[in-house]
Amino acid sequence: MLDESKPYMVRAEGLTKNFQLYANQTEKLKSTFMGNRAEANFWALRGLSFEIQAGDVVGIVGTNGSGKSTLLNILSGVIPQTSGLLDLNGTIGVVAINEGLNWELTGRENIRLKQLMMGKSNAEITRAMPEIIDFSELGEFIDQPVKDYSNGMRAKLGFSIVTHNDPDILIVDEALSVGDQNFSNKALGKIREFIAQGKTIFFVSHDLKQVREFTNKVMWIQYGEMRDFGETETIADEYEAFTRELDRMTEQDRERYVRKQKQNQQLFTIAQLRDRLTEEGMTEPEIKRITKLRSFEGFSRLSLYSTLIVLLGLMGAVVYFSMMGR
Repeated sequence: MLDESKPYMVRAEGLTKNFQLYANQTEKLKSTFMGNRAEANFWALRGLSFEIQAGDVVGIVGTNGSGKSTLLNILSGVIPQTSGLLDLNGTIGVVAINEGLNWELTGRENIRLKQLMMGKSNAEITRAMPEIIDFSELGEFIDQPVKDYSNGMRAKLGFSIVTHNDPDILIVDEALSVGDQNFSNKALGKIREFIAQGKTIFFVSHDLKQVREFTNKVMWIQYGEMRDFGETETIADEYEAFTRELDRMTEQDRERYVRKQKQNQQLFTIAQLRDRLTEEGMTEPEIKRITKLRSFEGFSRLSLYSTLIVLLGLMGAVVYFSMMGR
């Protein structure tokens, strides 16, 4: 149930994400420049709609390959949705293994880079640096390239940087599942502080015990569809019962179930989403607005060719003027 007194922080309507599947990289390049059709479409998300309010801590659950990470990548701006509307009311910080780290830079250089990207001045960064390094527990490794870090060390660095930036909306994607237990406990303590401050948090974990402890709502995504969304205890119980049922299946039955779900993801169409929205009582203008294609797949060959012509023209101008200047 929504609390009308609280503002929304995230609102999504009919989010979809399509990935075009190609036999190899050559076929993908042909598609980009010649308009060749992909061998298949794969809809990682199939029309997700939800509203998250200030102070909500939302656990996101679902079996592997159900679209959890795809949704988080869309929320954080890493990739665009194919269609659907997304409204974010605040700054976002993402804590995930390797998220946003430059592997060629040292830990210290990554801290400075990420802080500069957040609009901090060099003086502010210098003042904050000792606190971030201390929380990360990286010690002398802070001046080593991130490519030499373990996954646990990268998770420590990423968590320390993001949480210090004090985002309005925090996304935690399995980042606490790596590294040592002491740091995980400290990180969970930091998350508790954020919860006490009324931050909005998306919490992805395969540990249902953690989900039950930290969240007040759970979003269950199953093969790109919203299976259920509501109060933690209710949805966590439903999901746990579902996973037990999967575990009781024979290997053949489980493979048959997964194959059927993935087939549905390939056969999905925007027309199906339009029909569903119509059944939900939406008007035609609303449906058109939600189902409008928005991401790269919508580019035409003409626009790509036009871009190439402009780039080649600019390169020619650079060469011409450099020769004239000799």
